[in-house]
Amino acid sequence: MLNPFKLIRRTIFLVWLCIGLASGAATLAAWAFSLSTQVATLTANAASTAIRHRKQITKAVAKAKAKGRVRRVLVAVPAVGTVAAFAFEAQDYYAWEAENPDGTAADYACEVAELSAEVVDEVLQELPEMTRPSPDAVLAMMPNCEAAN
Repeated sequence: MLNPFKLIRRTIFLVWLCIGLASGAATLAAWAFSLSTQVATLTANAASTAIRHRKQITKAVAKAKAKGRVRRVLVAVPAVGTVAAFAFEAQDYYAWEAENPDGTAADYACEVAELSAEVVDEVLQELPEMTRPSPDAVLAMMPNCEAAN
């Protein structure tokens, strides 16, 4: 026969074990719920930031396109266009010079020629075919930077 003290002792142990496991499960469930709400909040914030960033980029691109459009219109008017073209180029040069204080005008011309050579085909394709010069003719007018280095 079973000793009644052993039975009571085992019963108390099992009750304490069940209470401990139940409280541990409740604690873990609360922790999981807390983490789930944090993940949901962070996801919503990330989505909101992405949308806001996308709007800022779209606005910046639209502003750059508008600026380019205004430049093209000003350059299209002969007298104003010449002055505007020189003013735009001077503004770009001064901005470049601020970023490159040790650079010379020749360095600027070479950098502009390098960048222009990369996009010359795209720009020429936008021109009407009757007025479009050949890419080689345009590239021949650019400074020879390899000889300067």
